[in-house]
Amino acid sequence: MKSRAAARSEDLVDQPGGGGLPGRLGDELRAELIAFRRDLHMHPELGNQEFRTTAAIKDRLEKAGLRPRVLDVGTGLVCDVGEWDGVTPMLALRADIDALPIPDTKVDVPYRSTVPDRAHACGHDVHTTTVLGAGLVLAGLHRQGLLPNAVRLVFQPAEEVLPGGAVDAIESGVLEGVGRIIAVHCDPKVDAGRIGLRVGPITSACDRLEISLDGPGGHTARPHLTTDLVTAAARVAVDVPALLARRVDARSGLVLTWGRLQTGHAPNVVPQHAELSGTVRCLDLAAWRDAPDLVHAAIDEVAGMHRAKTVINYVRGVPPVVNDAESIGLLDAAMTERRGSYAIEDTEQSLGGEDFSWYLERVPGAMARLGVRPPGDTRGLDLHRGNFDVDEEAITVGVELFTAAALLAGRS
Repeated sequence: MKSRAAARSEDLVDQPGGGGLPGRLGDELRAELIAFRRDLHMHPELGNQEFRTTAAIKDRLEKAGLRPRVLDVGTGLVCDVGEWDGVTPMLALRADIDALPIPDTKVDVPYRSTVPDRAHACGHDVHTTTVLGAGLVLAGLHRQGLLPNAVRLVFQPAEEVLPGGAVDAIESGVLEGVGRIIAVHCDPKVDAGRIGLRVGPITSACDRLEISLDGPGGHTARPHLTTDLVTAAARVAVDVPALLARRVDARSGLVLTWGRLQTGHAPNVVPQHAELSGTVRCLDLAAWRDAPDLVHAAIDEVAGMHRAKTVINYVRGVPPVVNDAESIGLLDAAMTERRGSYAIEDTEQSLGGEDFSWYLERVPGAMARLGVRPPGDTRGLDLHRGNFDVDEEAITVGVELFTAAALLAGRS
C-alpha cells in the first residue's frame, strides 16, 4: 500500500495527455515549490554551513518516500529516484545550495533574507528548488511505472567556495553509476520561460590571486634609499595584466582583474608592506593550465624592477564548464518537448566561474542558462547583487526541463 505522502505526491503530477511526455508540474506542487524557494531565500546559508537547507531538502524527499543521504562533509545530499540496477548509467541532476556573503537589499518582497549580510543573490535557491521539484515529480512517475531508469539528485554545498564543493561531493561518491550530469544556472539576461544553450565552454576558469610585496620602508623624502613600495604595487597592478595580455593568445581570454590593493598608513612614510588580490579568469582550458606559471613570472619581473620582494599565493579555482554536444542535444530535445524550440536561444560564454566543471572532468554533461527575467523587465538585475530576484515561472520551466530530460535519457 502506498504511503499517504507518496499518494499525495502522485496527485501533484499532471497525467500525460496529447501524446506528450508525462511529468508536467501540477498546480499544487507548483505552489509548494514557490513557497519552498521563498523559505530558502529568507534563510540563506554560506558554503559548508547549509545545515538548515540540507535538513529542509532531506525532510521533503523523505516525505515523498525517497532515501536521501547527507554528504560526508555534513551538508548537501545525494538521492536516487528509482533503484539503480548497477549497470545502466544514471542521469544526474545537480543543484548548488549555498548563498553569498552580501546583504539582501530588496525592500518590496516579503521573502527577503532574514539573515544579516547573507543573500541568495546567485539563484541557488532556484537551482535547489528545481532539482527538488524534479525529484518529486520523477518519484511520482516511478511509482506509476513511467520512469525508464533511475535518476540521481545531487544537492551540492559550497559552490561559492574555491575550489568548489563539487570536489567534496565527488569524493562522497555522487558520480558512482552516473553516465551523464546536467544542471541549470539562473540567467537574468534571459526571459523566464526560455533557456540558453551552448555546445563547448559556457563559463570560464576562475582562480584567486593574492600577492604580498615587502621592502625596508623609509621616509618619503628619500625614496631612492629604499624600496618605493607604493610605486611597486601600482606598477604590479597596472603592468602585470598588460604583460599577460601580450604573452598569451588573445583568443584564450585570460584576464587578471584586481579587487583589492592595500598599502601604507601615513603620507610621509614609505611602507614596508603591500598587498594585492584579485581573480584570474580564462576562457580556454589549455591557457588556464599554463596560467599559474605565466602569472608568477610576470609578477616577479615587474616587482623585481622595483626591488620589491614578493610572496605569491595562487589559488587554483575551477576550470571552464565545457558542455558536451550530446548532453546539449538532450536539453534541446527536452525543452522542445515542453515548450517548443522557440523557447531555446543561443547563449554566450561567460567569464564567471562554476564548479560544475569538476563533474565534467569525470563524466559528460551540460549546463543550461535558465531564464529568470520577468518579460519586459528593464531593471537590469544581475547576479551577485543584493537586489537580485527572479520570475518564479523559472521554477516550473526548470522542473519540466529536468523531468523531460530524465525521461528522454531513459529511452535512449
